[in-house]
Amino acid sequence: MDKGILRNVAINLVGLVLPTFVSLVTVPSYIKVLGVERYGVVSLVWVLIGYFGILDLGMGMAAQNHISKARASADKDECTRVFWSATWLNFATGVIGGLVIYFGTFIYTSYFSKVSPALQHEVVAALPWLAIAIPISNVSWVFAGAINGAEKFGSYNTNQTIGTFLFQLLPLFAAWWIGPTLPNVLAAAVAARTIAAVLLCRSALKVLDIRTMLPPQFGVAKGLFSFGGWMLLTSVMLLIAESADRVLIGAGLGARFVTYYSVPQNLVTRLNIIPTAMVRTLFPRLSALNRENADLVMRQSLEFLNGVFTPVMLVAMLVLEPFLHLWVGNEVASAGGPVGRILIIFVWLTGQANLARILIQAQVHPALAARVGLVETPLFAAAIWGGLHFFGLTGAAVAVAARGLFDYLVLLWVSRIHARPIVLDMAAHLAFLVAALWLSTLATTIPLVVAATVLVVGANLAWSLTMTPALRDLARAVLGRLVRLYSRKSAS
Repeated sequence: MDKGILRNVAINLVGLVLPTFVSLVTVPSYIKVLGVERYGVVSLVWVLIGYFGILDLGMGMAAQNHISKARASADKDECTRVFWSATWLNFATGVIGGLVIYFGTFIYTSYFSKVSPALQHEVVAALPWLAIAIPISNVSWVFAGAINGAEKFGSYNTNQTIGTFLFQLLPLFAAWWIGPTLPNVLAAAVAARTIAAVLLCRSALKVLDIRTMLPPQFGVAKGLFSFGGWMLLTSVMLLIAESADRVLIGAGLGARFVTYYSVPQNLVTRLNIIPTAMVRTLFPRLSALNRENADLVMRQSLEFLNGVFTPVMLVAMLVLEPFLHLWVGNEVASAGGPVGRILIIFVWLTGQANLARILIQAQVHPALAARVGLVETPLFAAAIWGGLHFFGLTGAAVAVAARGLFDYLVLLWVSRIHARPIVLDMAAHLAFLVAALWLSTLATTIPLVVAATVLVVGANLAWSLTMTPALRDLARAVLGRLVRLYSRKSAS
């Protein structure tokens, strides 16, 4: 793989890990300062703001795609037109969303919520801040898309990490110093979001060398809407698919089984940061390349992902259930461990499917990826229902994993890439995961888990280095750099 791509993947990986770490660390402090009920309301507010991210209308990704193509053709004026058109459009939809969320939340809080009167008064007082947060969040997507479209991931992740730190810490400080009320917390959160948006805007203007402000232009806006609309539809279909399993499990088996399923699911889904970093890195590059070079980059990227991601998932497969026993206790671990191991295969397949999906969006047409989601979603729901009906929770997990495999193979076919070597490489690594799934049922003690992990991970790494020259060259380069670094330290 290209060294620049590898460097950008590493930068994006760090940018994904740091905010997650900060979020996990600050949660106990928020609960202690705000109390359980008030923190619950704050959590719902963040979820609500996240859902209103749909008002972005895919504009962030559309701007990223158009800017990467404009930069490839050295069309600076087009970059400027795309940036300002996307910014004004997202600001307008954000203002509309802010008004909707203000009046909608006011009606819900006043007549339908079950919070205490004092907390209800706080929610109403905080609504203006909630409304302001929507357009700020909306334009931030465009600024981020512009920076990523220029492949300046160091700048993006630096600003994004600073923004996340501010978003987690400023509301906490406001609760400590001013008072633990919702208006104080949300005002501080909006201030943090505003600072982050200004930093992203400043970086985007600098990266694209934009020095003038333009009004939205109809022709540019039409192209952005055409691309972004299909991206939005794909995101909606993925959101529905990601929640359908838990909804059907709750309806079919009850809330207890949702816990047995969602605890390991949430845990193993966090392992998807490596594919996510690659998706973020590759989308602008694939948008700017011609088809032949894009196919080459995709084949190399999938080989790299399998070589790096599979060992991680093999370790997770074997240590998941022992970890769950320590983390959440025997009841959830015993019921959720087997389910989680199957879902690891789904997460592994989804990482590859997402790379195939961005190849379609960047090189073929985003409508094809959206149509795949439209066809698959009802089939996926029916498969989960059948799995639940005949085999219970394990059947649902198997249906989810099967959906991941089906999704990946269909996306490869739709992408019009030469898929045979890709499928063969995937099948070989999938065999290792199935073997680890079997070994995990036999390794019931810590020494056996360690032995099985060393065996299967070692075999997989040996296979990858033998069959993938690019990975072998990368391993040699990394080993050589480590040897040189050690030699310098020894000499000094």
